[in-house]
Amino acid sequence: MMAGWIAVLALALVAFAIAATVLRLPREGYALFGSVLLFGLAGYAWQGSPEQPGSPKAAQVQEPRSGEGMVEARRSLFGENTPTPNYLLTSDAFARRGQFDDAAGLLRRGLNENPDHLEGWLALAMALTGHADGTVTPAAEHAFDRARAIDPANPASDFFLGFAFLQSGQIRRARSIWADLLERSPDDAPWREDLAARVGQLDQMIANAPMLQ
Repeated sequence: MMAGWIAVLALALVAFAIAATVLRLPREGYALFGSVLLFGLAGYAWQGSPEQPGSPKAAQVQEPRSGEGMVEARRSLFGENTPTPNYLLTSDAFARRGQFDDAAGLLRRGLNENPDHLEGWLALAMALTGHADGTVTPAAEHAFDRARAIDPANPASDFFLGFAFLQSGQIRRARSIWADLLERSPDDAPWREDLAARVGQLDQMIANAPMLQ
């Protein structure tokens, strides 16, 4: 599993190196380009499964909502320098093992003492969604809303809420959430280009299959 993640991160580092040396990306653009890479990796981490073998196998079902992927995707958006309280570290350990109900219980208790912790609410939303086998329950949507209310400028809540609806097959709902996020995003937001591409892909899917939810 670690080998897959190392390969993905290595590709990101190579892309950054090429941009900096071959394409001569100016130093003032390093942070912006790095943010775009992190945002793309976060989406891949939750949607994809880099630990899976490269060759397709007929009866093999991937686990895009695995606890490991959910935690890594969330953490990649906040970065290693963001303080992580003990309750979140402990709940992540449960979530990585797929014990989402236990993770949610710890998060609720932790948030009682840290009601303005954005990442905690986002972790709770994702744990509740995982516990419901990918269904965005009213409780999960409330947690996403709380995360958004704490910092409306942070795209994480709507980014992962859109992914949750996409994973559950609600294509139009996912498209609506991402399109609203795109409309609210500043023109220079590092995630804007990637998000616009995702909305465009969903538009194409809906145009080719109007019966999609």
